Amino acid sequence: MAWFYLLLAGIMEIGWPLGFKLSQLPGWRWQGITIALACLGLSTVLLWLALRGIPLGTAYAVWTGIGAVGVFITGILLFDEPGNGLRVASAACIFIGIVGLKLADGGA
Repeated sequence: MAWFYLLLAGIMEIGWPLGFKLSQLPGWRWQGITIALACLGLSTVLLWLALRGIPLGTAYAVWTGIGAVGVFITGILLFDEPGNGLRVASAACIFIGIVGLKLADGGA
């Protein structure tokens, strides 16, 4: 269950920067801020739950990694941010690190 909480925490970690970005669009100020704060709160609580069964260093690295790669992909898809080869390769390295940490934890 801890890994499920961590996965959800990572997804919420994508939501708060997205909310802040949305808050900069006309007509989205308060909706974006509300999304950001809700996702930030949920992400933190879910990380706290995940830490009951996952080592701190692993959980934090996976949590921030999911957020970083997720925000990277979201930026490309929704905001036409650059997706050149080096940026994609770098995000892939982060993803490989996330998978490696999961496997190193015994696949639990």
